[in-house]
Amino acid sequence: MEFINKWKLVILLCLTLGLAPFFPEPHIWGKIRWIAGGAIGMGPMDWFDVIFHGFPFLLLLRLIILKVIGLLKN
Repeated sequence: MEFINKWKLVILLCLTLGLAPFFPEPHIWGKIRWIAGGAIGMGPMDWFDVIFHGFPFLLLLRLIILKVIGLLKN
C-alpha cells in the first residue's frame, strides 16, 4: 500500500484518469456541475463515473491532509 503515498503517482492519476476525457471538458467537472445542479436524471453509471474519476482527487486530498498534520514523512 506504499504506492498510494507517492506524490508523483497520485498527481499523475489526477491528471490522467481524474480528468479524462479532456475535451470538450474534463469528465469529472461535468459530473460535479450535474450534481451541483440537482443531479436530475443521473443513473447508476453516472454515479460510478463520479467515484471512478474522483478517486484520484480523494487520494490527493488524503496526501495533503496527512502532510499537513505531520503523519507523512516524504
